[in-house]
Amino acid sequence: MLVVHRLRRTAAQVAAGTPADRDRALDGLRALALLAVPLGHWMLGGLTPGGGVLHNTSPLATLGFFAPLSWGLQLLGVFFLVGGYSSVRSLERARARGVGTLGWLRGRSVRLLRPVLGVAAVWAALIPLLGALGVPQGTVRTGTVLVVQPLWYIGVYLGLTALTPYCVAAGRRLGGWAAAPLLAVVAVVDLLRYGSWAEAMPSWLALVNLVPGWMFGYQLGVCWAQGRIGRAGARTLLLGGAALFAVLLLLFHYPASMVGVPGQERTNSHPPSLLVLALAALQCGAAMLLRERIARLLRRPLLWLPVVVVNLSAMTIFCWHQTAMYSVALTGSLLGGVPGLTTAPDSLGWALARLAWLPVFGLVLAVIGRYARRFDGPWGWRGPLKAAAGAGAALFAVYALGVV
Repeated sequence: MLVVHRLRRTAAQVAAGTPADRDRALDGLRALALLAVPLGHWMLGGLTPGGGVLHNTSPLATLGFFAPLSWGLQLLGVFFLVGGYSSVRSLERARARGVGTLGWLRGRSVRLLRPVLGVAAVWAALIPLLGALGVPQGTVRTGTVLVVQPLWYIGVYLGLTALTPYCVAAGRRLGGWAAAPLLAVVAVVDLLRYGSWAEAMPSWLALVNLVPGWMFGYQLGVCWAQGRIGRAGARTLLLGGAALFAVLLLLFHYPASMVGVPGQERTNSHPPSLLVLALAALQCGAAMLLRERIARLLRRPLLWLPVVVVNLSAMTIFCWHQTAMYSVALTGSLLGGVPGLTTAPDSLGWALARLAWLPVFGLVLAVIGRYARRFDGPWGWRGPLKAAAGAGAALFAVYALGVV
């Protein structure tokens, strides 16, 4: 009862300290999209021993019923929607203070890159340390791949942030339709790479989808912030996205999983296919329509408190959640095959066991985050320490490029 009382008191204090004009719905959507990242990686990724080494595996390779689960865990459409909306508001505030676009972009970039440099510097030290402790090189390589997997989204997000002025101009000129050309580009590229003439297409063609594919949700967020998408537009996105998703899945036989599956030649996310944009349209439309309802729910202190905690720890969660899972799996591998942790993800039993491991991953992430959060804010380190961290991050980047 004492714990509950303290929780209620803390929640009430946080709620009382929240500005009245705070967009709680946007924070709630950001927290939801962010938490889907570790949950998706933890549920749709596995680690199994082979030849004395831990290897990356996925339940999607053998458990077909996991594919629809990826539709709900892949919330990148909402992630970029909120990102576009927030960037517009942030740029407007910066300009009101007399800060130019380049100054604003520099500030945003520094805030995003500090945590990435932090995790890279730590892993640069961990790689030789793990080797010295007797961890096989292949297992260290597996950990590196896990850590790098989510970090590439930071690069994509930085690129989209740099394009914010263009997105704003496009939104002013075309309204909500500013996202339509992006959808068209991805559709044409998919037609070329999946049609009967696909063998004659160059291998790099799929990379054309990289920018328009992820910019789609971001551009919708920009238009939403500009007031160019109302409820009618949101319903169009929801229904149109759902219809397109069904057509692509049932008639054009797109892979059902929204993430890559070992052994499958086609993937929806690397780079994004038209199915990803259809799902993003559906999710973004739903988010827009539910905005007021979400805002009302988050007026309740006990619901608002975890949203605040997640948003304050956003980059820590994003950068370190794979390290948390890897740490638990590496420790568990000393005991042999541990169900749901270091056994093949090929049964319902594995899925149930993995669910039981989620709180453990979360607890380890919280412990890591207690110390890793210092990378999020300004580094109070002097020259030699900063130089060492930068050199370590550079070395990890070189190693990671070779591994990935």
